[in-house]
Amino acid sequence: MGCVIFGAGKIARGFIGHLLYLSDIPFTFVESAEGLVELINQRGCYTVNILGNSEKNCEVKGAHALSFAQEEEVIQAIVDADTVFTAVGGKNLPSLIPILKKGIEKKAEKGGNLNIITCENWKQPALILKTGIEKSLEEKAKKYFREQTGVTEAVIMRSAIEADAELLKKDPLIVNVQDFWELPVDASRIAGELPEITGLKLISEFTGFLERKFYTYNAANGTVSYLGALLGYEKLADAAHDERIVRILEGVYQETARALSQKHYFPLEEQLAFTLTSKRKLQDYTIVDFIERNARDPLRKLGKDDRLVGSARLVEEYGGEPHNLCLAIAAAIHYENEDDEFAGELLRIRKEEGIDAVLEKVCGLDADGTLGRMIKAKIELLKEWGWIHA
Repeated sequence: MGCVIFGAGKIARGFIGHLLYLSDIPFTFVESAEGLVELINQRGCYTVNILGNSEKNCEVKGAHALSFAQEEEVIQAIVDADTVFTAVGGKNLPSLIPILKKGIEKKAEKGGNLNIITCENWKQPALILKTGIEKSLEEKAKKYFREQTGVTEAVIMRSAIEADAELLKKDPLIVNVQDFWELPVDASRIAGELPEITGLKLISEFTGFLERKFYTYNAANGTVSYLGALLGYEKLADAAHDERIVRILEGVYQETARALSQKHYFPLEEQLAFTLTSKRKLQDYTIVDFIERNARDPLRKLGKDDRLVGSARLVEEYGGEPHNLCLAIAAAIHYENEDDEFAGELLRIRKEEGIDAVLEKVCGLDADGTLGRMIKAKIELLKEWGWIHA
């Protein structure tokens, strides 16, 4: 038995594929970009470059990929697998449902457990797939799906970053990754057992773990990215060392830590210690990551349940005042990037319809509610500081 990985991008190659290779588990990429499929099959290997720890660098050998156009081969790969991973980007998950449905229907005839693990930075990705697949399955396959198919989630905490031009000349498939090795997976939704994968960590209380990661790591990332963009930084680590940003970041950690510890009964000291792992990652100069990549698509990242507004709502729900988070939201509202269509739409709403429209249409907030008023006050504060000029 082996594994299928939908997607062959940086996380697919530089984390999922890497861990499976180290575990001696055969796998096949399934990728929509025909050029990438051809390149993987031509070369048959690629390098995973561990930032700051080059002695752990690894050449992944025996790499193989299928195109979505090779439908019969993809279906057979699902049938022959015991585990399927997705690393396609959350917005692309619905496009996987038709091929997964066909694979599961054929797998039902053969028998054996199948687990699908989503590796997406997205809200409830497993539910998207599970609901979509179950609705589309033929009746005779539904029993198999309910009893022998697990659809669960992983949290991806390793950063994977595009290598520079010089390295890409040597190996066009090379991926630069963070020196992080754990793959946390929701244990409660697994059918049977997962293969012995290097770094696999089964988590029983996954909802709390997921929120802990999202409202710590993602909130911090958004804070540094959008404040850093206002101050003209290009690289994430440079912004994360600016003392002005660090003061706000520390405040964000305090705000989210108190709310998370109350909601999930983590000891506050333990949660504050967890924030240090996030800060170290942001400040790690060996991870050459760009603010533009992290700030991209502000319409989604300013959503009601996403990293900044969702964190602020959580803090408010548990009796806190998210002053620092609201500074980050104010900065995000003023993010501009002419090469990002979503940033362009955000700018249009802000200029043509006003801040209240952004708060209501994008953030899902009452512009005259507590958070709405607080964010507007922080916008004025950023103007006083000279960080916002419009």
